[in-house]
Amino acid sequence: MFNKRFTLAAVAAALAAFGAQAKELRSADVHNSDDYPTVAAVKYMSQVLEQKSGGKYKIKVFNKSALGTEKETLDQVKIGALDMNRVNISSLNSICPKSLVPTMPFLFSSIEHMRHVLDGPVGEEILKGCEHEGLVGLAFYDSGARSIYAKKPVRTLADAKGMKIRVQPSDLWVAVAAAMGANATPMPTGEVYTALKTGLIDAAENNIPSYEGFKHYEAAKVYSKTMHSMAPEMLVISKAVFDKLPKADQDLFRAAAKESVAFQRKKWDEQEAKALEIVTKGGAQIVSDVDQASFKAAMAPVYAKFINTPDLQRLVKAAQDTK
Repeated sequence: MFNKRFTLAAVAAALAAFGAQAKELRSADVHNSDDYPTVAAVKYMSQVLEQKSGGKYKIKVFNKSALGTEKETLDQVKIGALDMNRVNISSLNSICPKSLVPTMPFLFSSIEHMRHVLDGPVGEEILKGCEHEGLVGLAFYDSGARSIYAKKPVRTLADAKGMKIRVQPSDLWVAVAAAMGANATPMPTGEVYTALKTGLIDAAENNIPSYEGFKHYEAAKVYSKTMHSMAPEMLVISKAVFDKLPKADQDLFRAAAKESVAFQRKKWDEQEAKALEIVTKGGAQIVSDVDQASFKAAMAPVYAKFINTPDLQRLVKAAQDTK
């Protein structure tokens, strides 16, 4: 009798433990380093979420493009085949018009200005702007300032003329390169290193941590601080997945994502300084005397083409007016 009772108790305990196991959500990221700020931030969010939910939820991050390119994983998230994704906001431009706003060249005057805008009502409106496409925005992550790197300095607009520059697969980025007088070559991040090495492209543009993390500084030694964009990263969750959660649990996800933003920003600032040191020691030349005004002046046609509705114009003005 004792053995029978003991066995039943053990089975009941095992079933209870099984029922209490955390639901594991999968999140994708293309960055190679397990400690890259966005990768580390989603891992941190998982820890916060697990604590806030009493062990009910956790997140597993698949970086290094393990689940596909940003476009491929985004398509999976839209239909609920993948739970979450960290993407550069440019990947959303063709499906979420409001995502164009923080992507626009020279919109932000500084990193601090960018953070202030995205933490406020403009950012909140943009986060909600993709729900019609099956994507719920949870947070913005820093992606620093993007600049051009090549085998020669790009100090003025004239220096960019005729260069084959890799851009993100986005109509906006093709237009930005064209406004510089360059020839845009859209391609996934994973193909850039070989394209630089073989001469398929003359240049690319990205932030310092990506320039270092993807080893692009080995193939393009001159990083010219055009700082033409401060387009953020965006963490999204599938609406199909999110809508199945109780409202209280949705609030937990939003709160955990918000906590991860401060963590990511601190991590980003540290990573940027570290990456700058690595590329400099690796022989990269950092060009700071760039005529940014000439690049900025050339972007008027880009704004005219893409910020073409009263709604987008209102958001751009609100961002510019944010102090």
